[in-house]
Amino acid sequence: MQSQAKLKRHAALFDTMAQVHGLDLEEQMLRGKLTFNELDDAVMRCTACTGVESCAHWLATRQDVDVQAPHYCRNAALFRDLDRG
Repeated sequence: MQSQAKLKRHAALFDTMAQVHGLDLEEQMLRGKLTFNELDDAVMRCTACTGVESCAHWLATRQDVDVQAPHYCRNAALFRDLDRG
């Protein structure tokens, strides 16, 4: 089981990555584009990432919006799908 702190950190990273993509996760859920279970699965995928510090640095240095996730992002395909939807 994941620690509460780890889950919170990865949920925040996932949310920030969505913002960088110009995505509002709450709106995506309200529109039926993302379910709670899919969101939960995405955060769990994020917790298995080996590039957490690289991701945090990448997110902290983004000045542009609507960019592609880094190649190591375990949720890159989900972000691409939500971008298209």
